[in-house]
Amino acid sequence: MRKILLEWLKIAGGLVVFAFGVHLTIYANIGLAPWDCLGMGIAKHTPFNYGISMTLVAVTVLLIDLALRERIGFGTIIDALLTGNFVQIFNSLNPFEDNENLWFGIAIMLVGFVFMALGMWIYMKAQQCCGPRDALLVGLGKRLPKIPIGIVEILLWAVVLLIGFLLGGPVGWGTLISTFGAGLVMQFVYNIIRFEPRELKHRDVFAVLREIEADGAENPSTGDQS
Repeated sequence: MRKILLEWLKIAGGLVVFAFGVHLTIYANIGLAPWDCLGMGIAKHTPFNYGISMTLVAVTVLLIDLALRERIGFGTIIDALLTGNFVQIFNSLNPFEDNENLWFGIAIMLVGFVFMALGMWIYMKAQQCCGPRDALLVGLGKRLPKIPIGIVEILLWAVVLLIGFLLGGPVGWGTLISTFGAGLVMQFVYNIIRFEPRELKHRDVFAVLREIEADGAENPSTGDQS
């Protein structure tokens, strides 16, 4: 059980890093990234704020993941529940005034992409399945094995951006950079650290529960050992 708990902490820690990266792309103030554009677009037409809107998006994407027969793990659930809230916390705690410089905004956004890629790497290494959006990315990647995962990300973000734009989500230079740049930065980072998400052996919720049950059977008096 201790091993599982440490993996859950790793997932949460990775999501903090990822959320900080998302926050940086928002703070850049040069246009929202596609997923954020979609979230803001939904918030514009509903009584929900950004965090709740992104949770609704995560649930919808989760259903798509199920349709693609991607396995759902505790990592998927933790991501859906925490990521939007973490981003909201960073946005609320940010003590700086809105950025007004285009070039500084571009630099901040690129740094945000790096943090997002690293955050994904941290929590996906726990191998308890990806977050809803990342599971969708990996699921599409499996069906397009000859296309680099970064390019698959670009195609996915382009579709999300179109929907967000039609809903009235804010767009700008940063949106264009996000659509085509985030996937390239992710591919660059993963090449450096030699990480290929499609090679991970994820365990779904049922597999992890079996591990916990087996651990409890082996250690009936110290069920927290693994």
